[in-house]
Amino acid sequence: MIKLSIIVPCYNEEENIPLILEKFDSVIKSNDIEIILVNNGSTDNSEAAMSELIANYPFGRVIKVEVNQGYGFGITSGLRAAKGEFIGYTHADMQTDPADVLEALNIIEKQKNPKNCYIKGDRKGRPLIDQFFTMGMSVFETIYLGKKLWDINAQPNIFHRNFFESLENIPKDFSLDLYFLYTAQQQDLEVIRFDVVFTQRIHGESSWNTGLASKWKFIKRTVDFSIKLKKEL
Repeated sequence: MIKLSIIVPCYNEEENIPLILEKFDSVIKSNDIEIILVNNGSTDNSEAAMSELIANYPFGRVIKVEVNQGYGFGITSGLRAAKGEFIGYTHADMQTDPADVLEALNIIEKQKNPKNCYIKGDRKGRPLIDQFFTMGMSVFETIYLGKKLWDINAQPNIFHRNFFESLENIPKDFSLDLYFLYTAQQQDLEVIRFDVVFTQRIHGESSWNTGLASKWKFIKRTVDFSIKLKKEL
């Protein structure tokens, strides 16, 4: 019986993988939680790092995506393999503490109707330029889609597996975070936010946040998806 499955999509995160596993090992105190590392088409030595280390962590499993098809596709691949009653995901960059996952589980289990809840982090301590970018996107999405959509890309995200099983046409790219949060509200799930401390990356570089040009590309892609989402839902 697995209570919670957490998906960690890993794209070229070979240096962070040992840290991820060690940190989860320090906070997981029961045998009803599983961590699924998704090797999301990595081109570095992530696969070798996972293969070498995963046997040392009873809570861990590895799912391999042969060719990277996007952030959303990697997460969805892991969620489909999850065994937990509650499932969710967080990032591999170690900018949010893996202990936040346990806090999210604690929150959802305390609710009167856990199956009808969506738990999501609310990032604190980010650089001002990133806060400004997030605020602008949040205001646009909230007004355009008519739902409270704040800090859309914050981690972790935890929900009952029934919610995931109800979803169709899940986006393969970074629009997944918007799609999940918006759809949760469309289905009248209670969205509960909690503070998470957001820190600098320890190793590696972001696969998308590489400067103003990448931010503009992200904005355009998100706006395009928002228009499509509003038409469909």
